[in-house]
Amino acid sequence: MAIGKYSRVDNRRSSYCSTVTIVVFVALCLVGLWMMMTSSVVPVQNVDVPQEENNEVKEQITKKIKKEGNDELSNDKAKYSKDNGQFDDNPGDLPEDVTKGESSDSGSQNEEKQDENSKFQTQLKESLEEESKPEDVENKNGVEESNSESETKNEGGDGDTTSQDESGEGSEEKKGDSDDNEKPNSEESEKNVEENESKIEEKVDPNDSNETSSDLDEKDQTMPKDQNQTEVFPSGAQSELLKETTTQNGAFSTQAAESKNEKASQQSSQVNWKLCNITAGPDYIPCLDNMQAIKSLTSTKHYEHRERHCPEKPPTCLVSLPEGYKRSVEWPNSREKIWYYNVPHTKLAQVKGHQNWVKLTGEYLTFPGGGTQFKHGALHYIDFIQESVPDIAWGKQTRVILDVGCGVASFGGFLFDRGVLAMSLAPKDEHEAQVQFALERGIPAISAVMGTTRLPFPGQVFDAVHCARCRVPWHIEGGKLLLELNRVLRPGGLFVWSATPVYQKLDEDVQIWNEMSKLTKAMCWELISINKDTLNGVGVATYRKPTTNKCYKKRETPEPPLCANSDDPNAAWYVPLRVCMHKVPTESEVRGSQWPEQWPERLEKTPYWLLSTQTGVYGKPAPEDFAADYKHWKRVVSKSYLTGIGIDWKTVRNVMDMRSVYGGFAAALKDLSIWVMNVVSVDAPDTLPIIYERGLFGIYHDWCESFSTYPRTYDLLHADHLFSKVKTKCKLEAVVAEVDRILRPEGKLIVRDDVETISQLESMLRSMQWEVRLTYTKDNEGLLCIQKSMWRPAESETLTYAIA
Repeated sequence: MAIGKYSRVDNRRSSYCSTVTIVVFVALCLVGLWMMMTSSVVPVQNVDVPQEENNEVKEQITKKIKKEGNDELSNDKAKYSKDNGQFDDNPGDLPEDVTKGESSDSGSQNEEKQDENSKFQTQLKESLEEESKPEDVENKNGVEESNSESETKNEGGDGDTTSQDESGEGSEEKKGDSDDNEKPNSEESEKNVEENESKIEEKVDPNDSNETSSDLDEKDQTMPKDQNQTEVFPSGAQSELLKETTTQNGAFSTQAAESKNEKASQQSSQVNWKLCNITAGPDYIPCLDNMQAIKSLTSTKHYEHRERHCPEKPPTCLVSLPEGYKRSVEWPNSREKIWYYNVPHTKLAQVKGHQNWVKLTGEYLTFPGGGTQFKHGALHYIDFIQESVPDIAWGKQTRVILDVGCGVASFGGFLFDRGVLAMSLAPKDEHEAQVQFALERGIPAISAVMGTTRLPFPGQVFDAVHCARCRVPWHIEGGKLLLELNRVLRPGGLFVWSATPVYQKLDEDVQIWNEMSKLTKAMCWELISINKDTLNGVGVATYRKPTTNKCYKKRETPEPPLCANSDDPNAAWYVPLRVCMHKVPTESEVRGSQWPEQWPERLEKTPYWLLSTQTGVYGKPAPEDFAADYKHWKRVVSKSYLTGIGIDWKTVRNVMDMRSVYGGFAAALKDLSIWVMNVVSVDAPDTLPIIYERGLFGIYHDWCESFSTYPRTYDLLHADHLFSKVKTKCKLEAVVAEVDRILRPEGKLIVRDDVETISQLESMLRSMQWEVRLTYTKDNEGLLCIQKSMWRPAESETLTYAIA
């Protein structure tokens, strides 16, 4: 009986085991079928991991979830990142400190930084390498972009590091920290997983690259993760990726690369930064505050003392901060008020306070009106001009204007509401800090004067020129200054003049009006409107530049004379002014013979005068080059810059593209509430006319000299392969010091350049205690995003030429 009893037990056990076996077999078949279906949608990223090991990892993850719960899994994941590393296939181009977080000097700042770094980490986990898909145009430097690392730092503690693994056509990002309730993603696999320490790697939700960090965290828990649409380093119109070999992507870098980068790092980090001891103090502009050069001038009749006089050697010291400086007020509130301690000057408020220029109100400087000519608001004045001259069509026909003698630039500031960009200029300190006020408000402006040399703009680019009581003596010396406006004004463009000679009857005003009438008639400018604004009590005269040369030929007296055919109207860098007029282009394929498309269509349309017979900057026919560049920057901005490198764009207003080509970077940012100063280097292909044709603006500049702007002017600087070119001509330290001068504290610098230059820059900027937000390299190309700090050195350096 006992034997029979035990026999029944054995049979029951055998039947039970068979049932379990069948269930397990069916479950595995279903899992395998599901995985095969998934792999048809998303390519496997880590080809080095066998499928068997991948299945084993998934089984271990499932057991782990049932047995220990999500909290322990999160801890295991963190341990895995620490124990096994996240850079298995990184070639190690950059110095070791690139992959590590830094500690702040003040431990009390740790908690304050935690939330920011958490948000930034969430943004970084989105930025994957879909950029690895090849683009249409080759790299401008003939190199590819490969192997990356992205880094965030936690001030006051160790930073979190995020990396990208590559294996052919795509990549997956490893996320070091995740919510306790996040589900494992079966599409990802890991190497070297111990039986008792199974880990999870998750992909980022790609469905909406514009989601906020918090939204993405919530979606991570519920939505499937198919493929990645955000990227750290989108390949551009200038590159084709994924030609690297397994060796190049391996875990071991070369001794040559390690030694080269370390030597460059040591050399760069040896910079001993000092504070500039100069008369101008926190407002120092090296090329405009060269007291030694100004004192040696033989005449100041033509405002020579307000023109550029750059020191022979650009300074390498850092400009001090005003006492009490704080982060600028964000746009659009900054248009109405700014922090007093950021621009602690009250002279203009005292002199012009009754004219509603600027007033001191508690801790703020406020801008209650518009200026001398529009005390009741700039918008009313702007609309009055539109009513007087319907053809001006603000924001459609007229998109880019030059505002001469801008004051605090309220006119340009409110033109944004009408879709117009204004390049505002005024002399440094003519009225104390007027341009500095404009820039702090978030309005485009430069310190410049119409003196003895041409303005740093190409010919025939501005749709209109505006002068509201700018007190420029247009009529003297043969009309030399007005002829300079004629050079930069587009054929058919308008000159809007609202100065006292237009509407006052004082003897001096009447005399100036008569002289201007003779001059404009001789220049063939047509007076199309003259009206008085009864509310503001000012008059506005509007002139139109001719679109043909017929009038020039009919003049009884050839004065002002026509310029010689050899005189290039686009030559502008330190070129002396001349009393002559350039002919209007009439050939249909020549720039200036037609008005651009209306805004915003002109932004994307290839200029009619870019011909297929011309070779573009990147080597393709000019129209194709233009289109490919725009496609590239749209992708870079949308897939990487806006979501992938940890920049809060709500805090960004003033932007500079330090090496613009076709203006594609600025064009891609069109929908944001920002403006971009496009800089075309004087030794680069002259593409600035193309930028203006698109309805954007910019300026010529030589980066071996200082830029004509006040310190702490820009919220973000963008440099695409600039520093590697500049360092062959002048000291890199001087260019970095200039970057520090014009960038606001907490402002961002984005650099795309070769690995060697990226390494040098990183070391220099770290030595100024800037915070590295992200580094990324692929082959010999790299990306660096770094944030300026408030740090200033204790030692000082006296610049004798800048002492009054």
